[in-house]
Amino acid sequence: MDALTFLREDHKSVLGMLEVLDGAPSGEGAQRSGLETMVTNLVIAESQHEAIEEQYFWPAVREVLEDGDELADRAVEQEQEGKQLLQTLEDGAPGDPEYQQALQKFVALGREHIAFEQEVVWPKFEAAVSRERLMELGEKLERAKKIAPTRPHPDTPPSAGVLKTVGMVSATMDHVRDAATGRSANNPPDPQVH
Repeated sequence: MDALTFLREDHKSVLGMLEVLDGAPSGEGAQRSGLETMVTNLVIAESQHEAIEEQYFWPAVREVLEDGDELADRAVEQEQEGKQLLQTLEDGAPGDPEYQQALQKFVALGREHIAFEQEVVWPKFEAAVSRERLMELGEKLERAKKIAPTRPHPDTPPSAGVLKTVGMVSATMDHVRDAATGRSANNPPDPQVH
């Protein structure tokens, strides 16, 4: 699968979650609604997605587009803000005011970020690279997602080199924690991972 198709499938999944979470209940209703499981799914999906973009996609954008640094910097800044919000969700509990506020901010930011990628970055990137390059990048993204972190790690620098080294230790620890706590078993499998 080519890189943009792969990322588009991730975006579709996340947008579906954001649609459901947009009207999420608050207060005591949030605790009884299954909101925590849906948010955990979002945290996992977004953590993996942003990690692989930062490892492979944004470096490619920087390399091939004249304004690649500017585009990637803007996207990574949005992603870092998103990771902070995801960490608030990871650390909080449904119904808490800070949790609910972080969730609503993430829903808005997530939609804005996806629109920026799909409407601004992707058309330029697709016009600048060969079909072969898109396929090669798609294969890298698919392989990386299988072992990507399942938590946000907002304090890990969003550098490809750091994520391919230190980030892999964090990802391994995430997967071990998920297995030990049952977190991965309680959430549906990612349809993108084969």
